[in-house]
Amino acid sequence: MTPDAIEKLGEFFGAFQSGVKSRLLLDYDGTLAPFRLDRFQARPWAGVRRLLADIQQQGRTRMAVISGRPAHEIAPLLQIDPPLEVWGLHGAERLFPDGRRGLDNIAASTREKLDQLRTMLRRDNLGGLFEDKENAVVMHWRGASPRVAKLIEQRARALFEPLARTDGLRLLEFEAGVELRAGRDKGGAVEEILREDHSAAPIAFLGDDLTDESAFSAVNNSGPHALSVLVRRQSRETQADVWLRPPIELKGFLEDWLQAGDL
Repeated sequence: MTPDAIEKLGEFFGAFQSGVKSRLLLDYDGTLAPFRLDRFQARPWAGVRRLLADIQQQGRTRMAVISGRPAHEIAPLLQIDPPLEVWGLHGAERLFPDGRRGLDNIAASTREKLDQLRTMLRRDNLGGLFEDKENAVVMHWRGASPRVAKLIEQRARALFEPLARTDGLRLLEFEAGVELRAGRDKGGAVEEILREDHSAAPIAFLGDDLTDESAFSAVNNSGPHALSVLVRRQSRETQADVWLRPPIELKGFLEDWLQAGDL
């Protein structure tokens, strides 16, 4: 960790105050857990689940997961009781700890375009992994050879990009895939959380992928006691304030959060 990152983390945790509830917002895949080709095998890094459970038990932090997954997939993987608040589908879906669920409205014309694309990709998945979401269609090429991955990407973009120019749909790029989607993104989820909670308490968002950049931006613009954290093995260009390597530096961050919450 660089001296600049150490200084920023020290300033951030130094802003924790007794009696004030901080906000900890977390991506899941690649951040709390390593990527797996079978996403249902993506368990948290060793020790992370215990630290999150301890932070929750402490009662000094509002925690939420903001993930590209459908929201219901998070609780069985995290196994924290009671479950955390989850914003799924990159922020378009919200699952409350008590089981209530909300989903962004999608215009009928937008849904029709997605349905047509779903039908096409069920017949021909372009050589990649087609994922069907309520608000999106996704093409993955993780695990493919560079040559095959490039071919899948070219074919997917040829289908997705013209539709992304129409009302209600956007192209979301991530590592080893593209998603044509409707609804709120991760930055929008962060902004909604901030609207609900007008506190000046510290807030942090931890993420790894290109899809997390909108959340980094929203946190960076939220006020003085904010921290955006890139969590990944290799650094990349990002809007995040600091870079942490998982799992050691990630666990160190969560340990520092727990300690700061003991004030």
